[in-house]
Amino acid sequence: MGTITQEVALKDLRFFSPIGYYAEERILGNEFFVDVIVSFPFQNEASDELRNTLNYEELYAIVRAAMGQERKLLESAAEEILQTARLTFAFAAEIRVAIRKTTPPFGIDHVHTQVSLVYKK
Repeated sequence: MGTITQEVALKDLRFFSPIGYYAEERILGNEFFVDVIVSFPFQNEASDELRNTLNYEELYAIVRAAMGQERKLLESAAEEILQTARLTFAFAAEIRVAIRKTTPPFGIDHVHTQVSLVYKK
């Protein structure tokens, strides 16, 4: 007999945030896309009740708060999202956070950079 794992995900959340290594990036802001996936054991009793799942509005609020802060590195935003989600959703078995920057200062038009963190209980 196996187990069922549930995933709740927010994908392609778009933010215009004051994040970037160079001061100009923090002044002008950059466009970012964030994915967060939280996995946990599926509880099928009363599966139509919010108490048996993760409230994705709470998850969105965590991401929005982290992405609203001025900072130099995506890693610090990803870590804040991961750690806050881990504390908020203690039942989570795995949390994945990925942040993509759409316009890094490389001087070319079509490139994205990405930072990802994964927590496994």
